[in-house]
Amino acid sequence: MSKELVFGHQSPDTDAIVAAKAFSYLQNQLGYDTEAVALGEPSPETAFVLNYFDEPTPRIIKTAKNEVDSVMLVDHNEFQQSVSDIKDLTITHVVDHHRISNFQTDQPLYYRAEPVGCCSTIIVKMFDENKIEIPVQLAGLMLSAIISDTLLLKSPTTTEEDKIAVKTLAEIADIDYEKYGVEMLKAGTNVSAKSDQELIDQDAKSFTMGGKSVRIDQINVVEFSEIDARKDDIEKAMKAESADKGYDLFLVLITNVLNSDSKMLVVGDPISAVEKAFNAKISNNTVSLPGVVSRKKQVVPPLTDALS
Repeated sequence: MSKELVFGHQSPDTDAIVAAKAFSYLQNQLGYDTEAVALGEPSPETAFVLNYFDEPTPRIIKTAKNEVDSVMLVDHNEFQQSVSDIKDLTITHVVDHHRISNFQTDQPLYYRAEPVGCCSTIIVKMFDENKIEIPVQLAGLMLSAIISDTLLLKSPTTTEEDKIAVKTLAEIADIDYEKYGVEMLKAGTNVSAKSDQELIDQDAKSFTMGGKSVRIDQINVVEFSEIDARKDDIEKAMKAESADKGYDLFLVLITNVLNSDSKMLVVGDPISAVEKAFNAKISNNTVSLPGVVSRKKQVVPPLTDALS
């Protein structure tokens, strides 16, 4: 059996990196030959998690065809979010919790998608279904991924399955997940250490909506003032990248992880579609979005409808 690479999306968040590690471990236990890799540098939050559990940082790749013929995808399916040469590869497995879009294969494959808050939640279920024990270290990593994606189970994307998985993993890892979760989320909000470019790239995903190229980034903070002081420079970076990459709209969702509110910076057109999507007026390229914390559930769907 030929080796396969397992990876999450570009600009990887904690779940993209952890889900790749977890799924690779599971598949290797089932007889496959896989390696978990990443499509970008870990975020500060992910670096905190890897360091906390003494887990090595995955190898970063730019292309995959030069190494393997087949790959497994986790935490994404849209080709523009994947490795650059994804169209030249055979995709054998996908495990995801996002919408299915811009995805097509020539060969049959294993595809599992569930509407839960985190891809790692699905993989927890797969361990159970295959009667394979989750190692303590991996349990801590997967717990971290679910905490990250659900903002400590406060995001509207959170399901009962996510809550069950968190309790199961916390017991295996022997961790007070609430105390650890707050520490972990705060570790990912050190925006002062990042450049404007790093901030707009760190958790950004590209989408095609109504024929428009849309880029959506998310930045977690504990105080909005951390971004307000740099707003003009961040907007300049957004405009420059839009011109370079051809984005019609570039949105940066700034989320306060302590009170679960957000505001959004908006660059590009059509502005009217953004206002329609959120039923709110944009002033000075900014719109307030109380209670909005999920790009997947609260940003992408209404924006897709507005641009259709």
